Amino acid sequence: MGFLKAFAASPIAILLCLLAGGFVGWSVPSASAPLLVLGQVYLSLVNLVSIPLMVVATFFGLRQVLALPSPAWRSFFIVALAIGLVVAGALAGTAYGVVTGPGQHISPDERAYLGSVVQGADGQAGNVELSLYGPMDAPSSGLQNLWSTSLPDNFFRALAMGQSLGILTCAILFGLAFASMPKAANGALMGIFDAIYRTFEVIISRVNLFIPLLAFGIAADFAARAEPQTLHAMSSFLTSFIGLALLLSLLAICVVWKSSGGTLSHVVRSLKTPALISLTSASSTASIPDTIRAMSATMGYSRGIVELVVPAASIFVRTGSAVYFALLAVFVANIYGHDLATSDLAVICLGATIAAFVSSGSNSIVAVGSGSIVLSMLNLPVEAALALFLAVDLICEGPRNLLSMLCGCVLIVLVCRGLPSERVAPAPEDEAGPRPVQLVFTKLSALAALLIFVILAALVTIAGIGVGQRMGLGPPLGNTLVLSRGAVIDNSAYT
Repeated sequence: MGFLKAFAASPIAILLCLLAGGFVGWSVPSASAPLLVLGQVYLSLVNLVSIPLMVVATFFGLRQVLALPSPAWRSFFIVALAIGLVVAGALAGTAYGVVTGPGQHISPDERAYLGSVVQGADGQAGNVELSLYGPMDAPSSGLQNLWSTSLPDNFFRALAMGQSLGILTCAILFGLAFASMPKAANGALMGIFDAIYRTFEVIISRVNLFIPLLAFGIAADFAARAEPQTLHAMSSFLTSFIGLALLLSLLAICVVWKSSGGTLSHVVRSLKTPALISLTSASSTASIPDTIRAMSATMGYSRGIVELVVPAASIFVRTGSAVYFALLAVFVANIYGHDLATSDLAVICLGATIAAFVSSGSNSIVAVGSGSIVLSMLNLPVEAALALFLAVDLICEGPRNLLSMLCGCVLIVLVCRGLPSERVAPAPEDEAGPRPVQLVFTKLSALAALLIFVILAALVTIAGIGVGQRMGLGPPLGNTLVLSRGAVIDNSAYT
C-alpha cells in the first residue's frame, strides 16, 4: 500500500504513465478502447462517492463554522469572495485573450480546416425532429438554467440527475437547520455522519491510488483519436489557456505561501497530492479528501472552514472554467473576424461568469456546451463550441481543475485570517535536534539477536582468557614449560 501511495503521488510516475499511454495509443490505436475503460471505471467510482462526501463534508463544515466567532460575517465573506474569484478569472481570461489574440494569426489553410470541422459537425445533425404533440418548449437561457439548478424543487431529483449546485444548496439548508438544534438532540446523528464521512474519505483515497492507470488509459485514448491537424489549428488557444492557467496557479500558490507564514517548500509539499489529482483525474471532486487533509491537518487552517469551503469550492468556485470560457469566446470571435469592442469585452466577462456557474458539476460535453451561453450573447456560431473544443477539452480539463482547486485554497486562507492554527505542534525533542534511531524487533528477530549476543559474549570471554594467559596474567598451567621439541625446563628449581 505504501508503494502505491508513493507511486500515485509521484509527478515523475504520472508523467511516465502519460508518455507510455500516448505512445501505446499512437502506435496501437485499436488498444485504446479497452484502456479507456479504466478511466471510465475510475470516474464512475469517484462520482459514486463524491456527491455523498460533498453533502456530509458541507454539513460538518457549516456546523463548525457557526461555532466560530462572527459566523454571519464569515459566511457572507465566503460567498462574496467565491463570486469575486470567478469574476476575477473571467476578467483575467478576457484581458489575456485581448493581449495574446488567440486565433488572430492562424493561416488561411488552418482557418479553412476549422471551418470544415464546424460544418462537418453541423452536418452530422441534419435529422429534423418534429413534435407530434404541440410546440416544444423554448430552451431556457443561462440565467434560467442557473436558477433552476441552484434551487431545485425536489432534492431527490437533484440527487438522481447529479445537479451539484442544487445538492449543495439543499445540504446548506439542512446543515443550517441541523446546527440550530441543541447538541443533546443531534449527538447520535453526528456520530453516524462522522462515520459515513470518514468512510467516504477512505474510499476516495483508495480509488485515487489508481490514478497512474487512469492517466495511462486516457493518454492512450486521446493519442489514438486526436487529429494532429486539429491540435495544430487550436494551438494558439491551447497555449494561451494553459499558460494563463499555470500562471494564475502559481499566483495562487504564492498567496497561500505568504498568508500561511510557512516556507514555500512546505506549501508545495502539502498541495502536491491534491494538485496531481486535479491535473490527472478529470474530476473536480476527486481531490476533496486530500485537499481537506492538506489545508487542515498539514497547514493548520480551521477544520470547520476547510470542510465547508473545499466541497463548495469544487462546485461553486469555478475560476478555471471562467478563464476557459472567456478565452473560448475571444478565440471564436477572432477566427470569425469579429472585432471586439469594449461592450463586447464586458459581455464576455459576464457570459463567462454565468457559464462557469452553469457548468458546475457537469461532464465534459455539458461543460463545453455551456460555452454556447457566451457565444450566443456575442451572436457567434454556437456550433463552434462543441465542434472545436470537444476535441481538445481533455487537454484543458486538468489545468482548469487545478486552478479552481488552488483558488479554493486561496479562499480558505483569506477567510481563516485571525483564527488560531490547528496544526499539531512538533514535540520539543524534534525541535532540539534530529530524532534518535529506534530499533523495532519481532519476537523471532529478538530471539535471534539474543542468541547472537550470547555467542559473541562467549567468544569475547574465551578470547580474553587466551590473551591473559599469553601475557602471564592468568594462573600457571603446570610446573614445566616446553621450549621446543625434546627440550623441557623444570620450573620447580626456581621456586
